[in-house]
Amino acid sequence: MEIWYSSYGSNLCKERFYCYILGRQPYGSNKAERGCRDKTLPKENKKIILPYQLYFAKERSKWGEGGVAFIHHEYDANHSTIGRMYRITEEQFLEVVAQENRLKDIYIDLCKVRDRGFADLDLGWYDRIIYLGEEDGSPIFTFTNSNPITDMVRYAPAISYRNIICKGLSELGLNKIDIERYLMNVTKP
Repeated sequence: MEIWYSSYGSNLCKERFYCYILGRQPYGSNKAERGCRDKTLPKENKKIILPYQLYFAKERSKWGEGGVAFIHHEYDANHSTIGRMYRITEEQFLEVVAQENRLKDIYIDLCKVRDRGFADLDLGWYDRIIYLGEEDGSPIFTFTNSNPITDMVRYAPAISYRNIICKGLSELGLNKIDIERYLMNVTKP
């Protein structure tokens, strides 16, 4: 089954996301990704606006000192997070979730996630899968942290991480002024 994976952090940048598919080290990261078994690149990708609040948390990651992106798992029409959707296979999506959580493999019944709206996996930083609706006949899923936003200590993103997000936002058509304005509103710890 094909699904849309909706990203909102470093995976806004196509080249960075492709590292999860192909098994490469992203520029600015200190860790190579293992890649998916199926190395077929996404058939298409497109911009999406997510009605969830973007924030940065965790003190250190493979990008260095500073937070990484999460969205609050509660729908909030007062917030807009810029995302990029990739049309990939269900197997690739599960492998990306596993890689993001530093796991070898995981199994998630995405039909059950779609029916319930979300699923908590209790397995890492990105342990909540959220169903976001449908686009062109395929379901849209993303992942984030299952903790309430109020429980998360916020940190400004690492410079290398912020740079890769800027590159992704630029690929989606935002100019430098729009990118700075957007990030200024969400990177305050």
